[in-house]
Amino acid sequence: MWLRIDPRQAKPLYLQVVDGVKEAVAKEALKAGDRLPSVRELAATMTLNPNTVAKAYQELEREGVIEVIRGRGTFVAKPGARPHKEEQLNAMKEMMKQVWVEAQHLGLSTPDFLELIRAWTAEWDGAKGRESRGSSH
Repeated sequence: MWLRIDPRQAKPLYLQVVDGVKEAVAKEALKAGDRLPSVRELAATMTLNPNTVAKAYQELEREGVIEVIRGRGTFVAKPGARPHKEEQLNAMKEMMKQVWVEAQHLGLSTPDFLELIRAWTAEWDGAKGRESRGSSH
């Protein structure tokens, strides 16, 4: 399955679902138009409370990652204008600031930090290609 949840993590379970769906979309394990399991189906599969999955789906819908079509199901949204893009960009900048501060504490120079990012994105892109080829989509 494209989603992994670890109840031992400090991160709330609903955020693990949110992050897992976003990662699966980013890695193209889930593509625009793919149907997601219903709240009850995913809760049963992952042994989660249905309210946890419902909260995650609400957040994903708010962020424009998924769309719920009443009577048909929940689907990965088509790429396009995200309803809260500016808010999400600001949150991303804050995360980047935290990563940069950690890099400074590790003594990384700007070129070393940028090389680390380049290497990681190359690794991510390679993994993304392997995962999408290995999926049934």
